[in-house]
Amino acid sequence: MVMSTVAEIENALQALPLAEAQKIAVWLQQYLDEKWDGQIDADIAAGKLDQLAEKAVGDYRAGRVKPLDEIIDQS
Repeated sequence: MVMSTVAEIENALQALPLAEAQKIAVWLQQYLDEKWDGQIDADIAAGKLDQLAEKAVGDYRAGRVKPLDEIIDQS
């Protein structure tokens, strides 16, 4: 059976036992993580993040950053 719409996939997932749906959720998260990593790698290779990296390094060198632990503890 070929499913070609989101609605068809959603209906099929709802019919699965919870353990099987959890396996799909783990697989889907891994798939999305890999896609995200690939997009970041492509953006880096294309130079799309160069300006952001330069600004971050400049802010760090100028002392305009705080340790992450300090920011998290303020929450």
